Amino acid sequence: MKCPLAIIGMFLCLDVYAQTQPVAGMEQQMENITEQNEDMEATDDSWMQQMEYLKKSPLNLNTANVEDLESLQILNPLQIENFISYRKLLGKLISIYELQAVPEWDIPTIQKLLSYITITNAITVIEDFKNRLKKGTHSIVMRYSRTLEQSDGYSSKDSGQSFYAGDPSRMMMRYKYQYKNLLQYGVTAAKDAGETFFKGSSKYGFDFYSFHLFAKGTGLIKSVALGDYTVNMGQGLIYWQGLSFGKGGDAANIKRQSAVLKPYNAAGSYYFNRGAAVTVGINHWQATGFISIRKLDANLTSTDTLSEDIASSIHISGYHRTPAEIEDKSNLQLTSYGGNIKYATNKWQIGINAVRYQFSSVIQKKEVPYNLYAFSGKNWLNYSTDYSFSYRNIHFFGETAVDKNNNMATLNGLLVSADRKVDIMFLYRNISAKFQSLSGNAFTVNTLPTNERGLYAGINMRPVYKIRIDAYTDLFSFAWLKYRVDAPSRGQEYFLQCTYMPSKQAEVSTRFRSINKPLNHKSTDNALNEVINFTNRSWRTQINYQLNPAWSIRQRFELLWYSGENDNQEKGFLGFFDVFFKPKINSFSINARLQYFESDSYNSRLYAYENDVLYYYAVPVFYDKGVRYYLNLKYSILKSVSIWIKWGQSIYNNKTSIGSGLDEITGNTKSEIRVLLSANF
Repeated sequence: MKCPLAIIGMFLCLDVYAQTQPVAGMEQQMENITEQNEDMEATDDSWMQQMEYLKKSPLNLNTANVEDLESLQILNPLQIENFISYRKLLGKLISIYELQAVPEWDIPTIQKLLSYITITNAITVIEDFKNRLKKGTHSIVMRYSRTLEQSDGYSSKDSGQSFYAGDPSRMMMRYKYQYKNLLQYGVTAAKDAGETFFKGSSKYGFDFYSFHLFAKGTGLIKSVALGDYTVNMGQGLIYWQGLSFGKGGDAANIKRQSAVLKPYNAAGSYYFNRGAAVTVGINHWQATGFISIRKLDANLTSTDTLSEDIASSIHISGYHRTPAEIEDKSNLQLTSYGGNIKYATNKWQIGINAVRYQFSSVIQKKEVPYNLYAFSGKNWLNYSTDYSFSYRNIHFFGETAVDKNNNMATLNGLLVSADRKVDIMFLYRNISAKFQSLSGNAFTVNTLPTNERGLYAGINMRPVYKIRIDAYTDLFSFAWLKYRVDAPSRGQEYFLQCTYMPSKQAEVSTRFRSINKPLNHKSTDNALNEVINFTNRSWRTQINYQLNPAWSIRQRFELLWYSGENDNQEKGFLGFFDVFFKPKINSFSINARLQYFESDSYNSRLYAYENDVLYYYAVPVFYDKGVRYYLNLKYSILKSVSIWIKWGQSIYNNKTSIGSGLDEITGNTKSEIRVLLSANF
């Protein structure tokens, strides 16, 4: 059977070509994540590191297991299960073209994978410890960036006002040793703009240091983590620290997929554990246990009624620039421990998860109505069970959780392959307003899984070979108050995207998105806030075109309409043109962007993913009126040593200052430069 399948594939096909740009859909996902979490920094580059490593050491599909395929974050559960079943039924693959015969694997999916996979018939060998220590790759990355214009935070030191203690430079250094996915260890150090270096609160150089060691085994012990690591359990109702995608260009991307334990060596200073963890397994059983002891930044205050300080807030930014931020540095200890027990077969799995937190001080948030059910105290507990089941063309998954006070949360999803050309998906979540999860990150509108009920329904259609249609609707409600929403409320989101590939060189996509969410409105006739629903509608069209093997271009136009208070409508527009040049000589590549943006106010702001240096991404927000351009350059000094440089500048019309507070810049121009040096040996 194998030879005919491969030959047929070569003739039918593949308008498949390696991509030189980021994974299709990733840019849209990053834009969506940033839009929902505007204070998020581009600090967790773990997934980017993994994908860059796979470019050099591709994943062999003939030996890849479910966990390997899930870690790509490109395939949905039905695609993974169909591939495993196909390989089990017909044996090892002999050609990349054979992937078209796998149910649910369409051409766009295969294109996304091409840079990261291979098909070989190499004999699987048991790796001995000596090979793991000697035959891996050492890598060193050093990154420097800064904004060239001086902001008020660096010029007010003599005025007696708050100021930044350090200089405007941002620096990151990382050393890592890696042998396949079996052994990894390294050290990361980072400093944010405004933080001191070898003085003040950073006497030992960088403000943040991280060490990790992660090893995988083939016997009883499946994986061991020491130092910094992440834990991801279930569907994120009680514990999920890694990067997770949600609503976006792929309507089927609704299930959280990840290994429970993963190494952490990024520069972010909050979303990880510090301690030890181990996963053991035998036959269909697997168990993971972890313990973490960390110092967190928190605002501590003393009270007359308690003998100890209370923490009114925990800071997750990791910034230690001003006297107030430095005072709050590392003054709250968090001890957390927990684990997971899972039983899994080819068709179904069930797991039990638990986590306990112990703080060194009492947590007590500000006493405002929306914090009525917020966590308070020195300890907390969460338990959950997660499950999944597949039958033919149906995949069901979910998680049900309780907290210390027996408040409940449940999230359940269904993926149905109705036809080779049609996939349908549903996700329902019902999370009590009283349910509290300190480290959750589920498929919700709220940042944390609490106070939300919602129903998501999506469809993915491929009516003809060159056209793909994704659509979804998400209806949600909040039973209790939220930050800046002083009443129970509800909202909706609608999305429709059509992608057309007239040839292997061209792709045209157009999408419409409408979001309706509640927000407080100051009423002149009432001392209380009035809650109204604002609507944000946007229409985007993007064209990607490969001119030849070396040159490609990309163009986007986006219009946005915002309506809210008194039905006043605001408008926004963003358009950019990208050019990419990557010759066959792999020592040099360049890409550039010219962009125009215009909006009536911050309400009608827009976002645009930017290409950047290695292991870094940026999704700036644009409002008011102006132009932006940037230039990225990569040059390989030696075969194993490369340098990346990015220069970017935004120029605003009719503005005398940019930003606010300590970040305010006098003038209408903001420029930044970023340099990265990478060495592998």
